[in-house]
Amino acid sequence: MENIIYAIPAFGVLALLYTAIKSAWVSRQDAGNEKMSMIARYIAEGAMAFLKAEYKVLTYFVIIAGLFLAYLGYTGENSHPLIVASFVIGAFFSAMAGFIGMRIATKANVRTAQAARTSLSKALDVSFTGGSVMGMGVAGLAVLGLGGLFIVFKAIFVGDTYNAEEMEVALEVLTGFSLGAESIALFARVGGGIYTKAADVGADLVGKVEAGIPEDDPRNPATIADNVGDNVGDVAGMGADLFGSYVATILATMVLGREITSDDNFGGIAPILLPMVIAGLGIIFSMIGTLFVKVKEGGNVQAALNLGNWASVALTAIASYFLINWMLPETLTLRNFDFTKMGVFYAVIVGLIVGTLMSIITEYYTAMGKRPVLSIVRQSSTGHATTVIGGLAVGMESTVLPIIVLAAGIVFSYEFAGLYGVAIAAAGMMATTAMQLAIDAFGPIADNAGGIAEMSELPKEVRERTDILDAVGNTTAATGKGFAIASAALTSLALFAAFMGTANITRIDISNARVLAGLFIGGMIPFIFSALAISAVGRAAMAMVEEVRRQFREIPGIMEGTGKPEYDKCVAISTKAAIREMMLPGAIALIVPVIIGFVFGPEVLGGLLAGVTVSGVLMAMFQSNAGGAWDNAKKSFEKGVEINGKMEYKGSDAHKASVTGDTVGDPFKDTSGPSMNILIKLMSIVSLVIAPHIAVQTPTGMANKNKETVIAKSMEMPTIKNTLK
Repeated sequence: MENIIYAIPAFGVLALLYTAIKSAWVSRQDAGNEKMSMIARYIAEGAMAFLKAEYKVLTYFVIIAGLFLAYLGYTGENSHPLIVASFVIGAFFSAMAGFIGMRIATKANVRTAQAARTSLSKALDVSFTGGSVMGMGVAGLAVLGLGGLFIVFKAIFVGDTYNAEEMEVALEVLTGFSLGAESIALFARVGGGIYTKAADVGADLVGKVEAGIPEDDPRNPATIADNVGDNVGDVAGMGADLFGSYVATILATMVLGREITSDDNFGGIAPILLPMVIAGLGIIFSMIGTLFVKVKEGGNVQAALNLGNWASVALTAIASYFLINWMLPETLTLRNFDFTKMGVFYAVIVGLIVGTLMSIITEYYTAMGKRPVLSIVRQSSTGHATTVIGGLAVGMESTVLPIIVLAAGIVFSYEFAGLYGVAIAAAGMMATTAMQLAIDAFGPIADNAGGIAEMSELPKEVRERTDILDAVGNTTAATGKGFAIASAALTSLALFAAFMGTANITRIDISNARVLAGLFIGGMIPFIFSALAISAVGRAAMAMVEEVRRQFREIPGIMEGTGKPEYDKCVAISTKAAIREMMLPGAIALIVPVIIGFVFGPEVLGGLLAGVTVSGVLMAMFQSNAGGAWDNAKKSFEKGVEINGKMEYKGSDAHKASVTGDTVGDPFKDTSGPSMNILIKLMSIVSLVIAPHIAVQTPTGMANKNKETVIAKSMEMPTIKNTLK
């Protein structure tokens, strides 16, 4: 039984082997004619140039952050300098996850376009296989990294005989892996989001609205930058994002599992191993799920993707029952809360149900043909302002049901297995990340395929097939964001509980003035973070609009198709803006917890984390769903939609108003919105890393280093005065 620990990285190796085989299959597919290959090469070169520039800047960040972690490792009682190695490996694996996604997406896009010349079924095969390469690559790197490092750190710090204090140090060092992963994810998501939306907004406003040409018309100078942006934002950024989420979820469960007192057959570490084993089996079930994603010509692509997803979820649920029965003892205890192994299984089921419901609710609010999107379509008939008002209302309304589901999931998972139940619910939800990411990543590939088909002037039916895939991809992208937000909320709660345990605090008293102040500051951070990200998109988009207008004005024959646009200048604008603008939002997430923790203590930091989690989850749902609804409202006109008994099509005044709504929603759904879930997890992980250094260290609850930071037990005036001193 003790050898199961070595099976965990083996699951990761298996996933990477699957990645290599499927990637080779995609590469063997027909890449089309010379013009298609040339356009695909432009997109690939632009994407790789951005990734190279971004990773160069992030290398400096890794060095600086590594030096800070080395200082903490040498000075902390429960820390170790090896946390630096763990951090660097996590950052490297996160960057590698984005790189794998980028490489396969820029290969699969042109091959999907060529496959669409044959049939919808073939186009789905190529695009979804490309997505599954990314999904398995992300999951494989996460499980290999966590499992492999855990084996190493357990051997170094714990040995063969389990010791809770030694395991605490091992897991504290392992936390560096998650910190590196989430740090790179935040910069990749924000930078990629700024890049893609600056290009998208510029291409839409000048190309569609002013010039009246199609979205991916080769005459539009921003069209190459727009297609590059689909890769750097929705593929590389998303890959790093879900890699970080996957790792943070598993790690939070492991940290709480260390505190469980149990008598199991795995040397007392079964609760620590369980989330990694579930993640490993989830890879296998995701592979099986991909076999169900098949569609015939004229078939329902969304139904095929859903079937594959439900299959992987059902297999995970069934396997979890037998796995938990085998690994865990009959009863367990965490922080004076007694629960059974069946309670742990029920918590996993709760997590799977919450993830499923979140996806269904998100699909309802963002899919074409549903009431929310149709309400925006109708409001487009009365102008640009009502379109924007309608989208904002839909986004705000869309937070109600998900929050109720999330709250119910937290309550039920806690009732079944305490704080460990909340964490394992998130781990169960994230078990099928490989499948979720495969479904999510195929959308940008199909979108790129449509762009290549348009620019290569392929037959009309080719673009129609890629548009079917793209429309489904918009919905799956939105549901994927809803899934990621739900997992981030549960993971952050688990990280919050782990932080409190490591910092030796038992409660966060919001009646204390300092804690309440921290709560309000935490609630504010997602707003300033969003403001910085959206403003960055706005500034870059203004530069893009001016450049596209200049080229239309100064390059002879560009609108007649005889003059060649200067695509590289638009690519350069997006690249420079993304690299420059991503630093400040990322710095906020990393620096604020450190300042609050060391200056004001763990209780105030706990208040900050509570505020940023609640506010961040709401902002993420609102922005992502509003943006998705605006996007599909615009796409409704491309098929034709009835408004007040009259059919409206692309090019109408109502369509132009919907383009404005989509433009407003672009930074919502692809820049600031999806960055929220990384923000709340990253701040929690930073807090967990510094927790041993700011912990309350005496049994009486008074900190040795800074007694003034201890929470006031009441709001009595003398106590407040003493605290403020």
